Amino acid sequence: MSALAALEKTALSDLRDPRLFREYAYADGRWIAGAGDAVIDVANPADGARLGCVPALSTAQAEEAVAAAHQAFAGWAALLPQERAAILKRWHGLILEAREDLAHLMVLEQGKPLSEARGEIDYAASFVEFYAEEAKRLNVEGITSHLPDAQMRVSREPAGVAGLVTPWNFPSAMLTRKAAAALAAGCTVVAHPSSETPFSALALAELAERAGFPAGVFNMLTGKAAEMVGAMTASRHVRVLSFTGSTEIGRLLYGQSAATVKRLVMELGGHAPFMAFADCDLDRAVESAVSAKFATSGQDCLAANRFYIERPIYEAFVSAFAEKVRALSVGPGLQDPDIGPLINARAVAKQEEHVADALARGARLLVGGRRSELGENFFLPTVLADVPESALVFREETFGPVAAFTPFDAEEDVLARANETETGLVAYLHTQNPARVARLSRALQFGMVAVNRTRITGAPIPFGGVKQAGLGREGSRMGMEEFTNVKYACIDTR
Repeated sequence: MSALAALEKTALSDLRDPRLFREYAYADGRWIAGAGDAVIDVANPADGARLGCVPALSTAQAEEAVAAAHQAFAGWAALLPQERAAILKRWHGLILEAREDLAHLMVLEQGKPLSEARGEIDYAASFVEFYAEEAKRLNVEGITSHLPDAQMRVSREPAGVAGLVTPWNFPSAMLTRKAAAALAAGCTVVAHPSSETPFSALALAELAERAGFPAGVFNMLTGKAAEMVGAMTASRHVRVLSFTGSTEIGRLLYGQSAATVKRLVMELGGHAPFMAFADCDLDRAVESAVSAKFATSGQDCLAANRFYIERPIYEAFVSAFAEKVRALSVGPGLQDPDIGPLINARAVAKQEEHVADALARGARLLVGGRRSELGENFFLPTVLADVPESALVFREETFGPVAAFTPFDAEEDVLARANETETGLVAYLHTQNPARVARLSRALQFGMVAVNRTRITGAPIPFGGVKQAGLGREGSRMGMEEFTNVKYACIDTR
């Protein structure tokens, strides 16, 4: 039986809890259809089969959801922090109980390998647990008064309605990272998931309803992004807009939010450099490089996009990396391969464009470089050596399983090349020199630096970039503070 034939035998009917598959939007405590018969079809990227559809809500329906969230805000914000925390904890428990179904659903609509989908559900749940605990820690701060007969204090209050816009590559974790922080702070939320992967978000909305969020507190809108997000940016009631996606769309939302002067939290594009110096642990660095490149089939803003290897170890590093890549398996996500399908044909076309451009500029193709015979959305993991800096793959985020290598000779040279990007999200550094670690960790113009390792994310850390990689931080205490306003009170004590 072929891989795709095996996939066809595993369908939505395998869900243990069929009600997690929802083909309705959720607003003001109700599951709703769109105005008229307008729907958006959702397909399985592995074989193109239709999974189902979601309503294409109208702008008026989106505005009604924002109004419901605004109406619910006062009551939700007035709850004791521990009361909000109790509901979040119930949501966390329900997510863990539904882990297998949620992972299965994610694979069907997003395509990532099953083990990665399970890992994402755990990751998503961790944000809900973290912010359930953090909800009780927005403490009042005292200030030593500089005025006679006055007492001063600073507190944080929920900002209002939070608009959340989430991507297709992490359809569960990016929702909970935003929503749990906002809800813990006392905000109500109106979320719009990617139309490529809406079912993961709607399943979380189903579990949120079961957890007991009051009507209007948690809303999930499906439809055309321009209309759903446009209603958020236009509304004066939406005080915070949190977006994860491309820098191009981030700029557009930045402009649309200016008229209402919203607070913006944005996690935008990445163009991560991976730097390995001759003194690194070669085996460990190669393992880290493979992991940094191919998680989520390369469709990750944290994915290493540019590999800079110091010349004395360049050939050995590239050879060892290529050998490991040749061993990577490719297949439908439910078979839990190393590499699953890309999200759509446009993503595959971008890989082909970047590979062709690099080869035309003199790069060497060591592995892959073409579509897989499994289907039109499968692209083989690819290794390119001797890639010139002028190649597209070194100037744009590839967002796929293409690894591009070039040598370097000096620390100053690689630092300048690494920093030559407007999307400073994460940089990877491998060296055993403590002084170099200190120098480059400070000099690299990125929001995050991974030193001698790949995995750095988690609920307690402040996730975000610099320059045009984003605004603000998600995760950690800072992630909840993004959804609050600072209030200063000066109290006369006479």
